[in-house]
Amino acid sequence: MGEDMAGNRTGARPGFRWRRRRKGREERRPGPPGPYALLPWLLMGLGSFSNLFQGEAPNPWLGGLGLFAFNSLYVSVVFRGFDKRKRESPVSYWLLAAMAAVTLALAIGYGGSWLLFFPLLSLACGTILRNRQLAVGMLSVAAVATAVAVWRGEGGTDPWTIGYGTFISGAVTAAILTLAETVMELRATRQELARSAVEKERLRFSRDLHDLLGHTLSVIVVKSEAARRLAPHDMDAALTQVADIESVGRQALTEIREAVTGYREGSLATELDRARSALTAAGIEPVLRRSGPPLAPQTEALLGWVVREAVTNVVRHSRATTCSFVLEGTAERVRLTVTDDGSGPDPDAPATPGIGGTGLTGLTERLAASGGSLRAGPAPGRGFVVTAELPVDGPGPAEEETGTPQYHRPVRMPGA
Repeated sequence: MGEDMAGNRTGARPGFRWRRRRKGREERRPGPPGPYALLPWLLMGLGSFSNLFQGEAPNPWLGGLGLFAFNSLYVSVVFRGFDKRKRESPVSYWLLAAMAAVTLALAIGYGGSWLLFFPLLSLACGTILRNRQLAVGMLSVAAVATAVAVWRGEGGTDPWTIGYGTFISGAVTAAILTLAETVMELRATRQELARSAVEKERLRFSRDLHDLLGHTLSVIVVKSEAARRLAPHDMDAALTQVADIESVGRQALTEIREAVTGYREGSLATELDRARSALTAAGIEPVLRRSGPPLAPQTEALLGWVVREAVTNVVRHSRATTCSFVLEGTAERVRLTVTDDGSGPDPDAPATPGIGGTGLTGLTERLAASGGSLRAGPAPGRGFVVTAELPVDGPGPAEEETGTPQYHRPVRMPGA
């Protein structure tokens, strides 16, 4: 990594630079308006201040005190309106009520430019009140402002303009602040969804990696042991096992790449064929019984994961001589049962959903996310049984064409 003439690094990774630029854009993105954006509206009170300064208002000291109280209350209310906890506290409503009393007293006492305090009162109401309270408050303040302007009867001030300006001031302020709060909530929700998506992707990858490597390494170990046993007596058979190990390794590399990119979709037929090869190499006889309509690709992919994990456990732990796969399907649900006749766990232990190691736990979560279930436990008598049930996502090609499901007689798996 070098540096240019300005001292900037020139070898930074493109992804890092992109994330840094994106972070900079996020930091520069304008946020919601703050309380300081509402302070310039106090300049509407300059006409009242001018009246006091030029001595045109009676009782100038009383008017000055009222003007100071109004400005102080306005600033306090506006700043509290941008803090949700303070905005919803009773103190904010008391301050708003005091501001309304001061506004009403100054408007009735002086009239003229002092009536412009009503729009400022409405603006303050827009920062504090929400929903039904806002509608009632805006209509009430606008009605009072109009009534006071009519009562004062000063020709230079249109009462309806005062009422309309009062209502619009509060309504627009409330709308802008509500929209800003919604935008902030959406940003927070988007960030939470992004974090959730990352967590789900990590969980998916960990499941796929466990299932892929666990099964593949088990097959490699079994075939390596078979090659070692066959080598002294039948070199050709041993070389066949070694070729299978190479094929399994290459396939594992492909599957791991697909798992990393998230595009791997297993095939039930492919997984059953691999199961036959792994079980046969381990000296276990595989048997398949299948009935029901063809399955949707998504259902086949999930059942393929069940076959992979079940066979991995059979090869590793069961010491079985036979492993049977029973696939039964109806128009609504499909069930896959994998049973071995090995020693298995304690026969007296009750079957519980999703028991076992990380693989069975991950499968339980996979199937539950698709509306299915997984049960694993000791079989009656001896052995171990894994039962997976899934809803049928959609009809297969044969059922779409004929309208009737296809059934198959029990068959012995090829090569067994």
